[in-house]
Amino acid sequence: MTTSVTMKILALLCVFLLYGTLPSIQAETHSLYYIYTGLSKPVDLPGIYEFTAMGLLDDTQIDYYNSKERRKIPTQSWIKEKMQEDYWEKGTQSRKSKEQWFNVNVKIMMERMRHNESDLHVLQWRHGCEVEQQGSGVKFLKGVSEYGYDGENFLSFDVKVSQWVAFIDAALQTKRKWDNVAILNQYTKGYLEKECVDWLNKFREYGDEELRNRPDPDVHMFAKKSISDKSKLKLTCVATGFYAKDVMMTIRHYHTSLPEYQIQSSGIRPNHDGSYQMRKSVEIEEKEKYQYDCLVSHSSLKEPIIDKLAAESLNATTDKAEDPLPERESDGQASSAETSHSSSTTVYIFYLSLMFRLIWTF
Repeated sequence: MTTSVTMKILALLCVFLLYGTLPSIQAETHSLYYIYTGLSKPVDLPGIYEFTAMGLLDDTQIDYYNSKERRKIPTQSWIKEKMQEDYWEKGTQSRKSKEQWFNVNVKIMMERMRHNESDLHVLQWRHGCEVEQQGSGVKFLKGVSEYGYDGENFLSFDVKVSQWVAFIDAALQTKRKWDNVAILNQYTKGYLEKECVDWLNKFREYGDEELRNRPDPDVHMFAKKSISDKSKLKLTCVATGFYAKDVMMTIRHYHTSLPEYQIQSSGIRPNHDGSYQMRKSVEIEEKEKYQYDCLVSHSSLKEPIIDKLAAESLNATTDKAEDPLPERESDGQASSAETSHSSSTTVYIFYLSLMFRLIWTF
């Protein structure tokens, strides 16, 4: 028994010495949000429409709608293949209804706030949910349904008490009106806590099938002359093409991780294909450049990737080091379509039409 315990301790110590940290099972956070934006008048700018709507899975756009094309369209290959035509037809009708709703309510907001029609005003709605996954378990974290006007918070739904919260006095009228519609608040709470989570899990399952077949993340280390101190180098580690979102990246000196306050980080950012990217940088003495390495640990890897500065990287990357992180190209492949949640979509569309009839205006 003592020998067994001793061996386990020695094994953990070896891992600690090799990688500079003890392994841990990190919880992953995932989200599904829909964002709607309505303008008070047309804007003569390319790509700007009176009404737009989009779905975001883990901060990556999965669908899109605007008031010019008036169609809900997929923006990821896997969701286009997986969701049947009926899903997109019903989604288009739902977005058209919301477009009408925004056209009416942005004008009501302008009157209530005593704004004139010569200026541009913006009404937005964001709703969705977030979950935490650790292993195979999924836990609801929060649900969001919130409205903003001209960039300021206006109204939001409190899931815990099933009531609307007014951020300004002008929103109190809407809060009282909507709180008096019990079926609306009940469904809003149910949608955020249950139906939204179901869709989030389903979309992640579909997207994961494609992303799990991708190669390991690309990890590269390079250096360039520091702008602030010409006697030093700016050492950068880049990882791209990883999925799920959570990743651990450390820059190490003689296998010892540098403290985060010494590091500049881009944070985790999405690629257009649903994978993610991250970059960390630190300024170092040029004579010590080969004493550093970069360690990247991710759930898709059997063991961490460790990359060191290549001998030719200083000259080869000087002109490219400040470019945005590279995005991985999608291979355009996805598995065959499955039956979508058509019944859930029907219920959701019914709810929206009911909401519009009951509380058509703010």
